[in-house]
Amino acid sequence: MPIESMAWLNAPWERIRQMFAENRLPHALLLTGEQGVGKRIFADELAALLICDRPDIASGNRCGSCKQCELVSAGTHPDIRRYAPEKSRMIKIDQIRSLAGFAVASPQVAARKIAMIDRADQLNINSANALLKTLEEPADDVVLILLQESGRPILPTIRSRCQTQNLPTPNMEQARIWLDQKLDELDPDARPDQNQKARALRLAANAPRLALEYLTEDFLSVRDEAFDQFRRFMKGQVSVGEAAKPFKTLGLEASLWLFEGWAADLARLGAGGVARDEQASDMLDFLAKNNPVWRAHELIDLIHESRSAGVYNVSVELEASRLLIAWQKLMPVKRAG
Repeated sequence: MPIESMAWLNAPWERIRQMFAENRLPHALLLTGEQGVGKRIFADELAALLICDRPDIASGNRCGSCKQCELVSAGTHPDIRRYAPEKSRMIKIDQIRSLAGFAVASPQVAARKIAMIDRADQLNINSANALLKTLEEPADDVVLILLQESGRPILPTIRSRCQTQNLPTPNMEQARIWLDQKLDELDPDARPDQNQKARALRLAANAPRLALEYLTEDFLSVRDEAFDQFRRFMKGQVSVGEAAKPFKTLGLEASLWLFEGWAADLARLGAGGVARDEQASDMLDFLAKNNPVWRAHELIDLIHESRSAGVYNVSVELEASRLLIAWQKLMPVKRAG
């Protein structure tokens, strides 16, 4: 079971297993946690357990050999549906209407149906309201599993109709062990060195799946280019348009994640803490010494506005430019001699 290698998820998995064993599993479960801690793996394993014909309740494992497990392993089980943002950055009302139809229909081959909403924090207002009816009048044979990234709001009316299970972030050692196991599966020539691994984990705030993405894609090199342009822009060496270009390569969500990390580091340094992004530490420390801590929180609010605007397919360069200009306002004004 993939989740067995994720030691930090043992406690929440045991709580869910206990509820399942005692027939107390809620009809709607909200899994919340930071990006990259394993929410999708947890949800997939839970769906597989709930759909299995012969689950081992004591261990929390599915049998792996029944018809349901075979269909799950093949990725073709008709009684498990996943709903996630498609072309837009939001889950649309048509998808939730499809979920509602699935929820009231009879299971095709299993005893129950599982509907997963990946990124419930990306339901738009219409789709969120449409989901309420299914949550308020659930069928006996359906379980809804909603995934939410920490810090991304969902409607209180949806949250109140779900039982929330927080999935914690691992400590450095747990994250390193899992990451090493995954990297061992790569070609030896493609494996990063220890410094790269440590850096990826720091930037990902110990979220190991996110760190794995950083190491197996071009994130670190593009991030370095983005930071270099950011630093040069802050010094007035390049235009805002030039500084925004590498952020376009990163994409909106990764760019906002970077800006948010820098803003959080600015707040930490202002409060006497230590920056997670060591490369940006000197520049952020300079800004922290020349600005009150509340300026960092202003930046975080602006980043949240950009994330909300993302549902309208805004230009990454325009949003990056807007945030870069806000950052530049933190630079101390040079007084005429």
